[in-house]
Amino acid sequence: MAEPEYTVESKCETTEEEKSSSASSEVVIGIDIGTSQCSVAVWNGSEVELLKNTRNQPLIRFDVPVDNDIPLGEVNYHLSHKHERLSGASILNMKRLIGRVDTDRVVHASNNFPFLVQTLDMGARPFIAALVNNVWKSTTPEELLALYLAELRIMAESKLKRPIKDVVLCIPVSFSRIQLTRIERACSIAGLHVLRLMPEPAAVALQYAQQQQHMLRDNTGRVSKRIALVFNMGAGYCDVAVADIDGGVTEIKALSGSEIGGEDLLENMMRHLLPSFDKLDIKSMGSLRVAIQEAIHELSLEESVQIDVDLGNGSRLCKEVKREEFEEVNKFIFCESEILIVECMQNAHVNVEDLTDVIVVGGCSCIPKIRNLVENLCEREIYKGMNPLTAAVYGTALEGALTSGIDDPLGDVDLLTSQVTTLGIGIRANRFEFVPVIPRNTTMPVHKEMIFTTFKDNQTEALIVVYEGESEMEDENHLLGYFKITGIPPALEGVPEINVGMDINASNELSVLARVIIPGSRQPVVPVMELKMPTVDDGHSCCNEVLDRAYGPTLDSMIVRRKNDSI
Repeated sequence: MAEPEYTVESKCETTEEEKSSSASSEVVIGIDIGTSQCSVAVWNGSEVELLKNTRNQPLIRFDVPVDNDIPLGEVNYHLSHKHERLSGASILNMKRLIGRVDTDRVVHASNNFPFLVQTLDMGARPFIAALVNNVWKSTTPEELLALYLAELRIMAESKLKRPIKDVVLCIPVSFSRIQLTRIERACSIAGLHVLRLMPEPAAVALQYAQQQQHMLRDNTGRVSKRIALVFNMGAGYCDVAVADIDGGVTEIKALSGSEIGGEDLLENMMRHLLPSFDKLDIKSMGSLRVAIQEAIHELSLEESVQIDVDLGNGSRLCKEVKREEFEEVNKFIFCESEILIVECMQNAHVNVEDLTDVIVVGGCSCIPKIRNLVENLCEREIYKGMNPLTAAVYGTALEGALTSGIDDPLGDVDLLTSQVTTLGIGIRANRFEFVPVIPRNTTMPVHKEMIFTTFKDNQTEALIVVYEGESEMEDENHLLGYFKITGIPPALEGVPEINVGMDINASNELSVLARVIIPGSRQPVVPVMELKMPTVDDGHSCCNEVLDRAYGPTLDSMIVRRKNDSI
């Protein structure tokens, strides 16, 4: 399916003087694309400014209502009643579907959304459909994201009175490179050029670093070197980072992330209170979602709440829910959150006593169980110096100021950040194993090489299959692409050396190269192959189903293994 061509006109009118100013100093906006809401910010020369929509809201719902055949961005759109948002004519939570294929478990778990998710189970992008005048109107998550981003750009241009083309976005740690490619493509359709994609907790750490820098400048007597743990849990994802801040330098020591969040808390409660909820019609499911979502919010303040919701056809759900019950139903989610914290600290080689501050942000930051488990694990009170709902977008605005090279005579953004890889990157070897060439949490930019060899005698071809992830089994990771090496001279297995190199530059662009050398020869025996990853074909992500269709029974004849591994 070809990508749509959107023509979105700017509502910003600029004078010749403003155009001249714009040419000499580009404004970079920061956007936090949340699962349920978004926000936009910009560095205005002295501080970060949150931009608001026409309803004076800095936190904008990430919904896309559909009217007739036309999706309408929710940036300035108004629905009179919240239940109307969930009646089938409004698409939400699309961030969880972006960049995924229809065989993905997250896609198949989307049956509780109050709109239709269409899948063919063939490794293609899923389609989503809204119910408009009793007719299903179909589109893709990426197309809707592009439309939404275009409206955010127009809103920013209207507020700033100048054209906007450059953006820094924050993304979940667990996003694959395929998903990042989809985000960048949606931005391009929306008329935006992505300067940087920042992991969400890294953006929060940057705001924290600026706060500490200001405290030092104000002679508050605080030490310069600090180690902060950032815990970010929103509606769709949970991320953790450990950051080392020394003066204005922020070094991300480790990242960990998972596809758990408030949506999982909500679905677990829906299934707990009404096990057959997935058999409800669209409108009844929307009503149930609203009622339970409100109950979860109230349980952050109250020990118990009453749920009373009309499910249609004479059916009604009336029940008192206690906070203890909510925590028990979701104990697996809270346990996994703890594991992420412990894992991140171990990877950063940091102990609890090394931590200076513990920062909790995101839409789930107000849940008492979340706050208690973080405080108990880290043995620290939660840092109170930032707004948990806007901390990430503040960081993206600061990064935008840094990347644009603004004039900063007062040193307000005299900051430097170093990032690490969010997932391991490697290749398929020994039939079904994933062998990382660049491990997770490797500081970027980076170049690493590893030597592989043939699996069989007289093997003349090798298939280099590149994955991203953490599982030891290749098919449980994200497939980024593949290429075939031909013309390997016949030799005993293990003799040819297949040198696989991977390079990630400062812009987080991945290149994979391979060359074959026979011991005793200085030159590669076949031409060196180098490809940018991920490879994306016809708008669809690479997936194992596509790989199987392309090579199927011949895969076993092109296997590689590590040079020093035994068969």
